[in-house]
Amino acid sequence: MTGAARPARRPAGSPLPWYREVTPARWKAFFAAWIGYVLDGFDFVLITLVLTEISAEFGLSTVQGASLVSGAFITRWLGGAVLGALGDRFGRKASMIASILLYSLGTFACGFAWDYTSLFVARLLIGMGMAGEYSASATYVLESWPSRVRGRASGFLISGFSVGSVLAAECYKWVVPALGWRWMFYIGLAPILIALWVRRALPEADEWTATVAARETKPNPFRPLFATPVRATVNTVLTVVATLALFGVFTPVGAGAIPVLAVLATLALCGLAVQLGGRRGWLLYLSLIVTVFVAFLYTWPIQALLPTYLKTELHYAPGEVTNVLFFAGFGTMAGCWLAGFVGDWIGAQKAYAVTLLASLVFVFPVFAARDSLLLLGVLLFVLQALSFGISGLLPRYIGGHFPTETRAASLGFTYNVGALGGAVAPVLGASLAEGRSLGSALALLTFAGTVLVVLLVGFDVPARLNRLLVPDAPRDHLAAESAVESGTESGTEPGAEGTGPGGRVRHQA
Repeated sequence: MTGAARPARRPAGSPLPWYREVTPARWKAFFAAWIGYVLDGFDFVLITLVLTEISAEFGLSTVQGASLVSGAFITRWLGGAVLGALGDRFGRKASMIASILLYSLGTFACGFAWDYTSLFVARLLIGMGMAGEYSASATYVLESWPSRVRGRASGFLISGFSVGSVLAAECYKWVVPALGWRWMFYIGLAPILIALWVRRALPEADEWTATVAARETKPNPFRPLFATPVRATVNTVLTVVATLALFGVFTPVGAGAIPVLAVLATLALCGLAVQLGGRRGWLLYLSLIVTVFVAFLYTWPIQALLPTYLKTELHYAPGEVTNVLFFAGFGTMAGCWLAGFVGDWIGAQKAYAVTLLASLVFVFPVFAARDSLLLLGVLLFVLQALSFGISGLLPRYIGGHFPTETRAASLGFTYNVGALGGAVAPVLGASLAEGRSLGSALALLTFAGTVLVVLLVGFDVPARLNRLLVPDAPRDHLAAESAVESGTESGTEPGAEGTGPGGRVRHQA
């Protein structure tokens, strides 16, 4: 071979392309987590697609139907906390498997529901499992990939939810007209075996393994809640109060007492958050919860009630609904990918603010487009890419506030308590629509929520508040060089033991 024919060597010290920094074993780990998000999106979005069919069969009002979407959010906070703590103590892999089994059981139960109450209870199971999937899979991938590309890891991972929603929309077009809405839930069980098979031989996340090895003990993020018998009793009561109060708020059971129940639930959840955050971290916990709550208020009105809007106000047929949802789903997926690259380029905080500001231009035009399916689809594609797609950075943004030993439980709790905004959003949207069109109600909620999130994230409110109590708090726990980078340089694969400068950071609490 002549010198001209030889492949050029990379100069010493030049960086590898980002996709080569991620080893084959880490790509496999990513795929295992990603397919869980695909199933997550498929199972969760099913209810929004068949909401009109279920409402017709069970004789439900618009608000009752919307509460079925909200049902999965009521238990998310509990599932996120418990399964997140399981991931911190026993490993991300164990939590991932437990989560997928839990929400799969809920999906199966939905297919056999005989009335509103039985379907609502099944939705509670789905919510718990979905919450655990979010925290376990997100921390697993973030702690397995190099710090330089963790924005991409976050965005690519969350895109799986959109893929699942698109697959669900395609199934809806063919299955419901021929077999009925129950078969949508039966089909949702099929891919579970694939997810379990892929995850059976996965190594544990690098940073969790290194942290546990260095500490020589397994983390227990719930220790502050059960430090004494008195605390254990009080916090058990708070958990029961929060769950029952939320159940009353989002079902007809609490009719006439919703304001009181909402206050009780808020106080109970804030009490748990303050204890988990501790003397130095409670303000961070509360501010992140508020930020996520508002983020769900702007994303979930469209996410939950778009199929209902298309069928009731625009009178689209099932096939046309599917086509529009394709545009929305692929827009969200493209937005998640874009968010990953932009987040690694300018930082998650700036990427959030800039992208959401751009999305405001498209909110009202989406609901003004009525006569052209293509125009509506294109506008939804862009809106979802810029608004919902940026949520692909949420795991990266939230996870960076917490150290490895408590990251899964902290991310799971703050994100999923904040996700109650997703329970409020469809009910609020349906309630507002009783005095105006559903389209205008969705547009107003989306626009107002987006502006609030721009302010909260753009001005870095959670981190600023946290520095009032902890002036020396690390700006980003996930940005530090960790065992992942060490593994890349040494040729080891995920699961290899080792420590890095970012492996052990004292918790703010």
